[in-house]
Amino acid sequence: MRLNLRIWRQAGPEDKGRLVAYRVDDADEDMSFLELLDVLNEKLVLDGDEPVAFDHDCREGICGACSMVINGQPHGPQKATTTCQLHLRHFRDGESITIEPFRAAAFPVVKDLVVDRGALDRIVASGGYISAPTGAAPEAHATPVPKANADRAFTAAACIGCGACVAACPNGSASLFVGAKITHLGELPQGQPERSDRVVRMVETHDAEGFGGCTNTGECTVACPKEIPLDVISQLNRDYLHATTGGRRTA
Repeated sequence: MRLNLRIWRQAGPEDKGRLVAYRVDDADEDMSFLELLDVLNEKLVLDGDEPVAFDHDCREGICGACSMVINGQPHGPQKATTTCQLHLRHFRDGESITIEPFRAAAFPVVKDLVVDRGALDRIVASGGYISAPTGAAPEAHATPVPKANADRAFTAAACIGCGACVAACPNGSASLFVGAKITHLGELPQGQPERSDRVVRMVETHDAEGFGGCTNTGECTVACPKEIPLDVISQLNRDYLHATTGGRRTA
């Protein structure tokens, strides 16, 4: 299988980047997309060239590190799939593929396809946790949680913080990410004591980090590899409105 690649190369944050053409003649349709880059990098190293820098860790669709834009789509054309779980069978023999880093003001390019997504970590550090002492693990039935709330919390908790939502958003907003964290904790009894302070701190950090505002285009949830639903942003907005106006919160 032969593939023509156009890959963004950028030596560092202050350098000017450009798309560079490469060709891989010995790709296999059962390879993952990251394995394709491994094959290319092995060839580049043997030829004495600089390998392409890209992020990866688990290669199991769990960590969210494999962030890149493939033919204009964060993580590529396959729905609900991270880059590391995208396989070459979804491309045609001889196809041309353009590979770029995530584009967002809050995600500065470090090198080639690697971007600094530390802004997401700082949003979580500002309030995406429960600090109230809970003691030892309670008996499973000691704190009843309605199934609907538990299911919604689990759905929101599936967010892996990859940043695809930001890359897909025309405004560079991380509202889907923040909404997922807010909804995850807000649906559980343990998350209630800090619920108002949490949303204010996280939204303030989101804005301070340079993310844009949400205008409900919905591109974020389309690009999300974990299919986080768009309505977590509604939950985010409701919680923020309640926290900042003293209004009545609705679940």
